[in-house]
Amino acid sequence: MKLERSDIEFPLWRKKVDASLFKDAATPLPKFLWKMWRIEQLFSLCRDKENADSRVVVSYDKKKYIGRIIYSPTKNMFRLFFAKELGEKLKDIFLMSYMRSIEQDLRKNKQEYQDIDIEEEIPFWEFLDIEFDDENKEFKFKAHYIQKPAYIELFKELVKSHTLKKIDDNLNEKPPFRFTKGDWRNRESLAQQIDSTNVIYNLIDTQAKKIYIGEAESLIKRLNQDREEIKNWDFYRFDTLPEGLTKQQRVAIERLLIRTFASFFENLNNIPSMKVSDYILANKKIDS
Repeated sequence: MKLERSDIEFPLWRKKVDASLFKDAATPLPKFLWKMWRIEQLFSLCRDKENADSRVVVSYDKKKYIGRIIYSPTKNMFRLFFAKELGEKLKDIFLMSYMRSIEQDLRKNKQEYQDIDIEEEIPFWEFLDIEFDDENKEFKFKAHYIQKPAYIELFKELVKSHTLKKIDDNLNEKPPFRFTKGDWRNRESLAQQIDSTNVIYNLIDTQAKKIYIGEAESLIKRLNQDREEIKNWDFYRFDTLPEGLTKQQRVAIERLLIRTFASFFENLNNIPSMKVSDYILANKKIDS
């Protein structure tokens, strides 16, 4: 049972998590909050993001982000917008709500789902506590209740594999030429990694201080092969390339990145380098 918080400092709104947090990195502010938070007094003239008075701070997990409150006269609505980076983080925090929002989008325009309320079919609520310090124009976000996934590790791997991100981008008609970026993971994580195709990957050996750049049609197949140049790598990351790129185009991107890295790090081909680190680029084939 979730206990009530004892660390609340400012007037609080307990928001039920919905798709607006993920899709728009924003949330409407209900009218009952306006007086309590002095919204009209502070932001009624803020009709677009160019108005400096619309600027606020949004803090979450000890990190601060830039936000804005914009008023729409036609809809008589105030909306709080925050950094896309925070929106991406909320997808990870409220993973079940995020996945349910994707499921809802996948059902759109399919006749068999027209009369089905997805929240009744998949019933759970997650909550984000939002406090507002009106003196400093700072919003404080705190996850109050999180629904644990039924298959925790599987869901984590789905997120890390870029699968959900690519589906979400397609559903929301994001530009087709998009790179899906990844973070560093330790070598032991490869056993749980869901495969991705058409990727540029990076390997790092933190003991020998080597880095390596490669391309692959299949991430798992390639990383399970020994790389003579960096046999003892202990961390990896990868970026998924836009669909439709050919192997020739993927290799061209790889060659460009290798040459770019060679201009920063000491390398095996004696390419002039700024030597910004004591790490060495382990790739042997580097364009001159």
